[in-house]
Amino acid sequence: MSGNKMLKGAAIIGIAGVIVKIMGAFFRIPLTNWLGAGGIAYYSFAYTIYAALVVLATAGFPVAISRLVSENIARNQYKNAHRVFSVSMGMMAAIGLVLFAICYFGAGFIVGTLMKNPGATLAVKAIAPALLFVPLLSAMRGYFQGRQNMNPTAISEIGEQAARVIIGLYLASSFLSTGEERAAAGASFGATVGSVFGLGVMILIYMLNRNVIMYKIQRYDQTAEEVSRIVKQILLIAVPVIIGAEIMPIMNLVDTSIVMRRLQATGWTLDEAKYLYGLISGYCSTLIGFPQIFTQAVAISLVPAIARATALQDREGIIENTALGYRLTMVMALPCAAGILALAKPILFLLYPTKLDEAADAAPTLMLCTLGLIALAISQTSTGVLQAIGKQNLPVMHLAAGTAVKMVTSFILVGIPVLNIKGAALGTIAAYVVSFVLNNISVRKYTGIRFNYIQIYGKPGLASLVMGVVVFAVHLGLDKVIGGNIATVASVMVGVIIYALLFVALRIVTPEELETVSIGRKMNRIIRKIPGLRWE
Repeated sequence: MSGNKMLKGAAIIGIAGVIVKIMGAFFRIPLTNWLGAGGIAYYSFAYTIYAALVVLATAGFPVAISRLVSENIARNQYKNAHRVFSVSMGMMAAIGLVLFAICYFGAGFIVGTLMKNPGATLAVKAIAPALLFVPLLSAMRGYFQGRQNMNPTAISEIGEQAARVIIGLYLASSFLSTGEERAAAGASFGATVGSVFGLGVMILIYMLNRNVIMYKIQRYDQTAEEVSRIVKQILLIAVPVIIGAEIMPIMNLVDTSIVMRRLQATGWTLDEAKYLYGLISGYCSTLIGFPQIFTQAVAISLVPAIARATALQDREGIIENTALGYRLTMVMALPCAAGILALAKPILFLLYPTKLDEAADAAPTLMLCTLGLIALAISQTSTGVLQAIGKQNLPVMHLAAGTAVKMVTSFILVGIPVLNIKGAALGTIAAYVVSFVLNNISVRKYTGIRFNYIQIYGKPGLASLVMGVVVFAVHLGLDKVIGGNIATVASVMVGVIIYALLFVALRIVTPEELETVSIGRKMNRIIRKIPGLRWE
């Protein structure tokens, strides 16, 4: 996959991610407004446990499948590429069954004994069946990503999220009168329904593409590798990635336990501890997760692109895709971080109008969490690069080092009453910075890339800084005149316009790069109509 194709793939996944995230906001925002910080903690506990388990199937295996399929197709070995898919589906079915059993039957012990929040047991059991279907869904997505086709992933993600939001909100509202625990369980069950719907969409897409797939297999007929060898190849790639990906959810689980225990040990009651945890999990996580849509899209597209270049021993292709991936990451992550920092409290007030006191309490923590966005973004992208060139063990060790730093930092800082939950945010920043720095050292060492810091960090950083200052000033002025949410929305729109103008003026991307995607071609036509601007 060339740099242009990688850009197209990132655009497809990124657009789908925006749609999914917007739908997710329509889910989390009303749910938080209904349940408050205490009630949303039940749902957040369940989802944290689910995320820690589901990453076993959705992290390493799609990467392994995507990489192996891409490498085989680069050599016209379509039959072997399809066998990788078939074998992985069987593996995912077995893994899903085990994960479901752990989550459903171990729910009481996990949340009651380990996490000291027994009220979340019902929500954990409601989300457990999703673990039967999500692994199969991730295997199918990995197969199509390896074929350099990001459309099935995008379509299935949108379908999965739509079903989750609709059913989850319906059940949560239906059970709200019976108590927060049952309402949180209803919201959790939406993930189960969504996974079933998403898998159905993916199966339909596969059936529609089956004739083309079979034609390629027959045209380039060759002997496929033995199942045992394919299993070994998948595991060699997947296991280190899984370990690395699992570190973060496990870190969140342990961090949750540390936070709850440390808060109560330093004088906070159980209800107060749940409230503080709900601030960071219910109010901050939703917003902080938004920029990750774009950076994760880049990382997903990088793996098959660089894996193909690696298989063909195309060193120039590896460096080209790596540089482009880094630049795209900063183009998207930096303005998001600047915008959230400038308007943290107004944005929370806009999203949570029925919980203004809680939103105000969450604003300082949100600003701290935002500081870790940049390190997290580059950490994701650099992890994708290292996985694609066969160095998947390195991000594992780097993230493990970051996790160790976070544990110590969180334990110390959360125990300081004046910091409380903010200590967990500072610990997370420390973890991402350690991972980001170590990953970058390895990327430079094994790809030979020489980063253009001005193009990657300087120009997007300058544009984002100017945008953030203007947005803050505009909101300050408008708030005195019209006030409320109108001032916030207007300020955000001004920020988008300012960044777009600086994006063009500083030539953060070139006209040639924009031409590689359809929306970019439209943007080029619009930009060229701006009087006095040379855009060629």
